[in-house]
Amino acid sequence: MPSTDGCFVHVIDDDAAVRDSTRALLISWRIAVRTYASGREFLQKLTPATFGCIILDLHMPDISGFQLLDILRERGCLIPVILFTGRADPATEEMARLSSAIAILAKPVSEDQLIGLVQSLLAPDNAMGPRMFTPANRAACAA
Repeated sequence: MPSTDGCFVHVIDDDAAVRDSTRALLISWRIAVRTYASGREFLQKLTPATFGCIILDLHMPDISGFQLLDILRERGCLIPVILFTGRADPATEEMARLSSAIAILAKPVSEDQLIGLVQSLLAPDNAMGPRMFTPANRAACAA
């Protein structure tokens, strides 16, 4: 499935091996991808043209995945987020359920599950689409 024009999957993970392998997987499915080593790097590069979905590691130095998700939502940014974690436990899973994340996936991630989620989020007929791609939402993300 080719990506929607201008639409990217934003992979945010402090582990270079995870970023690189996730990037390679997405590219193999002809999905446009951008990678970031930290939440701070993502925030610095965030613009009104940023849209698509985010694959976000929960446990990172500096800004955790939950902190980044809170920052985005406080700005009114509704970009869909898939959480990654290498340390799944009941408390983390409960926090993920209470957050506005689409899903939480334990590392190592099932390729089929990840690709299925991403494709559904990027599909033009996805119910998230109108919220993801409006000019107001794009501006809110970059605020």
